[in-house]
Amino acid sequence: MSNGNEISALTDDEAMKFILCESHVGTKTLDFQMEQYVWKRRSDGVHIINIKKTWEKLLLAARAIAAIQNPADVMLVSAMPFAQRALLKCAAHIGATPIVGRFTPGSLTNQIQKNFKEPRLLVISDPRIDHQAVTEASYVNVPVISFCNTDSPLKFIDIAIPCNLKSKYSVGLIWWLLAREVLILRGKINRQIGFVVDEKVIMPDLYFYRDPQEQEKEEPVEPEQKDQGWNAPTMDTGGGDFGAVAHAEPVKLDFDVPLIKDWVAASEWETAPQVQEIAPVVQPQPPPSQPQQQEPKQDEWTSDAGGW
Repeated sequence: MSNGNEISALTDDEAMKFILCESHVGTKTLDFQMEQYVWKRRSDGVHIINIKKTWEKLLLAARAIAAIQNPADVMLVSAMPFAQRALLKCAAHIGATPIVGRFTPGSLTNQIQKNFKEPRLLVISDPRIDHQAVTEASYVNVPVISFCNTDSPLKFIDIAIPCNLKSKYSVGLIWWLLAREVLILRGKINRQIGFVVDEKVIMPDLYFYRDPQEQEKEEPVEPEQKDQGWNAPTMDTGGGDFGAVAHAEPVKLDFDVPLIKDWVAASEWETAPQVQEIAPVVQPQPPPSQPQQQEPKQDEWTSDAGGW
């Protein structure tokens, strides 16, 4: 396909990238429809993919994507963890619509669904993992471009790009080359200048999958300052710069003390401490109470007789 045009021919630099990322390494299993993309079989049973055919199918897929007038009508779908980062980068560079993670059933066939879409072209990473999207695309007559390994089924696949799907570097490199070729066909970048977007060189490393746990290990951790006894840092409160840290000098003790024989004479405390005399507290006496006048008692008989 690219034999007649020297500009689109496979260069040594691109072939070296394929080999370094192990994009030519297949699997021990071979699908009968993928035999045309296999170059040889190693002694251990692993099939080797012909990178020249990989490059030709990559250019064909880039031409199909560049032929779509509205870039948003191109849908990129992938549930493969290794391909999600590369897919988002590729969609941002070419203006396509990305769908990462689980593909919601009915996104292409159920018009009542909120996430219903009508793309003109579908690009997937693995026909086995993204089988739901391939099946729905066959119902609505949407052409499918897929990355395929030697054991991948090609049912409902219109353009198959043979490559290694088990390596995160291989998947990232194929997405990077696909985005670059699409931008070259659109006239936004030049092959001689390279993959440059907004005066920034886009390297294939940007498309490679990165493990979050490895990123946490690579981040430098600032060592905590611990108290080291006499050599602990202290704040300088003198006339220097504010916040300057200085080391405190250790305290020196003077042990040259004369021998004391009479501790009573050398003591500053008094031998007989004075006792302060406390004046007795005089409680005020209550005022004399006046004698109560007792009423004269009357004889009960006289009181009763008066009533009669």
